[in-house]
Amino acid sequence: MGRGVSRRELVRIGMGGLAAASSALLTGDRSLFEAQHPFGISPPDPRTVLGVHTRLTDEVEPWKIERTLDMIRQMGARWIVELFPWAYIEPHQGVFDWDHPDLVVRNAVARGLEVIARLDFVPAWARPAGTTPRLLPRERFPDYANFVAAFAHRYREAVRYFIIWNEPNTSFEWGFRPVSVPSYVELLAAAAASIRAVHPSARILPAGLAPTIDRSDLALEDRLFLQQMYDLGAARYFDALCVHAYGWKFPPDDPPRADRLNFRRVELLREVMEKNGDAAKPVLVTEAGWNDSPRWTKAVRPAQRIAYTLEALRLATASWPWVRALCLWVFRLPTLAHDYNDYFTFVDTNFRPKPIYTAVAAHAGEWVRTAPGSASRLP
Repeated sequence: MGRGVSRRELVRIGMGGLAAASSALLTGDRSLFEAQHPFGISPPDPRTVLGVHTRLTDEVEPWKIERTLDMIRQMGARWIVELFPWAYIEPHQGVFDWDHPDLVVRNAVARGLEVIARLDFVPAWARPAGTTPRLLPRERFPDYANFVAAFAHRYREAVRYFIIWNEPNTSFEWGFRPVSVPSYVELLAAAAASIRAVHPSARILPAGLAPTIDRSDLALEDRLFLQQMYDLGAARYFDALCVHAYGWKFPPDDPPRADRLNFRRVELLREVMEKNGDAAKPVLVTEAGWNDSPRWTKAVRPAQRIAYTLEALRLATASWPWVRALCLWVFRLPTLAHDYNDYFTFVDTNFRPKPIYTAVAAHAGEWVRTAPGSASRLP
């Protein structure tokens, strides 16, 4: 007879799996529950806003995935954002390799972490030879929709949040083509329809937009891109807004301005939502933070990074009730990047915590709300 399901686990998995887990508790047969729910059941929405962007995509050793997720939980975070590359999972059309995503999802959910799945990165068979994995021809939109549907169906009990693409307001992320709001909305609509058909309780997120004030074929200002999405009726295709909010050299309380890229630029995007009658939807910040590289012009000092990060979490918790999660970039990289990216991390490649990790963990209780979306804090 397998190990019984504890009462703590009943609370963690939430009401969606209460009946099945209760049965396993009564019979003492954990194996029955695991057979019925191979990837676990997603927890209730976390009460903390604290999350991190993981980079487990290229982490091949299971123990390192497990160690990463353990340290994330120990830091107090309950949200993770992870990229699940289409090219890795469906390397040949109709042929799926689920081993790695199974490992990540199962281990994350087992630790009570809410997974926000970003889905993009085009396989070679779905794009012209020699092109970037960020280029998806329009005639291949149905193939992408089929992939996200397969992903959502497989993890329909374990994953609720799905991000459709990444920063389509930049030419780089749109395959080095001119930025096109209509094309992205068409892709979002196709993906949303396919996911909702197999996972009715899914929460669709449009791609986080790159914070930019540019207005050219290379990039389109995030506020303008979002407004044009609304003009094209995109509101019906998403359930919450996904936002990227880096502070760069500015402190977190630096006032939002149309001509400045700072942490509180989130408020300008929220204004666009409200202007379009979409204030009932929450915001999930899926990339945010400061960098403390000594050799990068957009970085701050390590002590500033700690102070700014803590204050940003306080601000989001107390003053932005519409923000459900603030996911900081990036928890750990599998290998050294040997550039400024190494100075965004919270632990090094050998799992040694940096001072930023220790500081955030020490204040973890401050980012917990009485209920998701409430601006008040627990004592």
